[in-house]
Amino acid sequence: MFARFSTHAGALTLVGASLSIATPASAGIGDLLVAPTRVVLDGRRGTEVILNNIGDDVATYRVTAELRRMTADGKLVDVPTPSDADKIAQEMVLFAPRKVTLPPNQPQAIRLSARVPQGVADGEYRIHLLFRAIPPAQPQVATPVQKVEGVSFRLTPIYGVTIPVIVRLGNLEATAAISNVHKASVEGQPVIAMDIDRKGARSTFGEVRVMKAGVSDPIAVVRGIAIYTEINRREVLVPVDPKLAAQASGAVTVQYVEPTDSGPVMLAETSATLR
Repeated sequence: MFARFSTHAGALTLVGASLSIATPASAGIGDLLVAPTRVVLDGRRGTEVILNNIGDDVATYRVTAELRRMTADGKLVDVPTPSDADKIAQEMVLFAPRKVTLPPNQPQAIRLSARVPQGVADGEYRIHLLFRAIPPAQPQVATPVQKVEGVSFRLTPIYGVTIPVIVRLGNLEATAAISNVHKASVEGQPVIAMDIDRKGARSTFGEVRVMKAGVSDPIAVVRGIAIYTEINRREVLVPVDPKLAAQASGAVTVQYVEPTDSGPVMLAETSATLR
């Protein structure tokens, strides 16, 4: 699985300016592919994240560790005051290099490992790695000048991809349940809304499928649904293709499926009637 600079992938971060950007990073900053988009470590083996510059120009990226907390609607917000577990996670996860310059179509491995201090309790610890493009010293295209009460300044958007890095210590279990399944609309787009409850010592991650009897493929699906340990319930919205809107009624089966090394595992399943 790859993440790239885009506004629809859910992995785009804009740093240093409060703006909504509706286009990918420009060639002057560089386009970045990141794989994988989620890392789970057990404290024994390390792994790698591969960066690939798919832009037309040389680009430089800085890698930093961030702390994020999930809200009940699935958003990730900055952590203003780190907890003890947050501080342990920051010290535990090691990564290098922290700055790379990539020519076009040139991959680069970021090495990741977890050094577990003695006496750390079993549990799940998490940071988020931010891969942030560094703008060139002399931008190819001048940014517009903004004026506020006689003061002029330029806004330079800095793009970044954020991925979670999770360290799991011990034999951690989790269960999930689906409830409150109903149809809704978000900005005119039909969706199937639901709540997913999580219990246990670890987070869950997977895809939500809405199945209809007699139809082989899901009539709606959303991937990459995580429920982190700081919340026990998350609201999930599953977009419905307008072409399949007529099928999104009546009896359906909703599944929350987690990928594992040995194959997909059903975390939760329920039947519902959509009206």
